[in-house]
Amino acid sequence: MANQTSENEKIIKKMKDMIKDEKVAMLTTISPEGSLKSRPMRTQEVKMDKEEIWFITEKDTEKYVDIGRNPNVNLAYAGNSYVSISGTAEFVQDEDKKKEYWNTILGKLLNTSADDPNVVLVKVTPEIAEYWESGINVKTVKEFAKKMTSSKSLDDGNDLKDTVHFHENR
Repeated sequence: MANQTSENEKIIKKMKDMIKDEKVAMLTTISPEGSLKSRPMRTQEVKMDKEEIWFITEKDTEKYVDIGRNPNVNLAYAGNSYVSISGTAEFVQDEDKKKEYWNTILGKLLNTSADDPNVVLVKVTPEIAEYWESGINVKTVKEFAKKMTSSKSLDDGNDLKDTVHFHENR
């Protein structure tokens, strides 16, 4: 079990490194009708060690209604690599944290201020996450060549992707 925990910790650190420079995540929620809806959200902070990813939104939005009815969400980050994080979202009213995250771009985008009672924090708690390294680089080519000359499937021992279950760290 300790071995699995330390492996998960390595994967979590790698995922945090992969998304640290990605400012925007696609947040997917489940509408009241059951359809999936994705929209870009600016990531305010990633605290993988505390299993928290923070966003700011407004209460008079569809995503607020969606999360209020069903807190299950997915975050997708795409850049040089891809990270998909499934978890649960909750609303947090913390005026100090709102002011800490607030900036002029957010003020212009939402056309309001951090003091607006319509503004709310969204905390996503990850439950399971996967990543895929991408791009044409030496590591990708070497991994692909290794898999093509092996009798194992592309998923067996693939160094370019991995999955972590956050609840295993508790």
